[in-house]
Amino acid sequence: MPDAATVSSAHHRLFDSSTNRDRVVGELVTKLQARLLATRRDLHQHPELSNREVRTARFLIHRLQELGGFDIRTNVAHHGIVATLTGQRPGKVVGIRADMDALPIDEPAGLPFASTVPGVMHACGHDVHMTVALGTAEVLAQLRQHFAGTVRFFFQPAEEGPPPGEEGGAKLMIAEGVLATLRPDAMFALHCYPPLAAGQLGYNEGVMMSSCDRFTIAIRGKMAHGAYPHRGVDAIVVASTVVMLLQTIRSRMIDAQQPMVLTVGKMKGGRRYNIVADEVVLEGTVRAFDETVRAETEHLIHQIVSNAVAGSGAACDIRYERLVPPLVNNQALVERMLPTLRRVVGDEQVIHHAPRMGAEDFAYFAREVPAMFFSLGVSNQAAGVGGDIHTPQFAVDEACIATGVRAMTALALDFLAT
Repeated sequence: MPDAATVSSAHHRLFDSSTNRDRVVGELVTKLQARLLATRRDLHQHPELSNREVRTARFLIHRLQELGGFDIRTNVAHHGIVATLTGQRPGKVVGIRADMDALPIDEPAGLPFASTVPGVMHACGHDVHMTVALGTAEVLAQLRQHFAGTVRFFFQPAEEGPPPGEEGGAKLMIAEGVLATLRPDAMFALHCYPPLAAGQLGYNEGVMMSSCDRFTIAIRGKMAHGAYPHRGVDAIVVASTVVMLLQTIRSRMIDAQQPMVLTVGKMKGGRRYNIVADEVVLEGTVRAFDETVRAETEHLIHQIVSNAVAGSGAACDIRYERLVPPLVNNQALVERMLPTLRRVVGDEQVIHHAPRMGAEDFAYFAREVPAMFFSLGVSNQAAGVGGDIHTPQFAVDEACIATGVRAMTALALDFLAT
């Protein structure tokens, strides 16, 4: 950690200009490089699933306590943390969010700091997100006498979705009152994005990510001997018809200019090769950028499935769960903060990209306060570092961490200074 003299000597030039402020932050981040890498690797080695982030929370709390100066609230939405840092005098409030959970994926051997937990891997980059947030917290803690306002760090569990039958994630954090006091005037979050190289940042000024809904359709037929199918109602045939008809929602029933995806990802049924199946269960997801399209698709699923099943002599139960709304960036906030990102990494390194069909429950925060969610480039094609998120091949060029800390710190300081 840089000593007090280093920070003090920078005081008079810190707010002379944004360029000088960036220089001071850059010097602090450079001194933290080894600590940032060690933090990320420790978190990567010890991944935990949604609503099970016990060790992760302990690690984060210990680090925040080491830094000092933070008011720390723990056990939010099970294992979440809200850490509040107050500047020299009153001012605006900025929120910074980082997600904590990992995925049920086996990590391939090779990394010296690979996951030590069988079947669990930080395959979505949340270890990087937490490290960026901790690095930003450490830099701002050293500069707290030089800015006005408050920075609140939201370490959020269960972004990937709580286990069945449990509540969790951003929605539960908000329900437990994390925005009730010291409500942020703006919130920022980032996400690892393999299509961009380390050192690059991506943004969109409107819809950034889609909604995510889940449907479960249980189709009940009538069992019969496979040699006499006319004596039963074949749930597999009915389910197959339903799968094909569901695809006509996208191709024939939704405005072609409105993005939407409907995927049936699971089909389970049947008892034996020579028995007409009496039940098949389908599970799938719907993604959309527009709430009207989202609602229309839900209605069409009920209508198409009910009619198809009834016409086949079968019966069905349909369960439709609205999990996460679309993530919509505040356009005015993005336009206001884009110059900050461009100043930090260079104009050519800030890339405008299309909305993504993946989902993010930061959307719940973005519904409550003006928010900006941006992409952190993590790949290095020359070094063979890449791989998509939610796959065993996902990897990052750790140079992205310093970029993330510099960008997030600058966003916070610039917002508070205006």
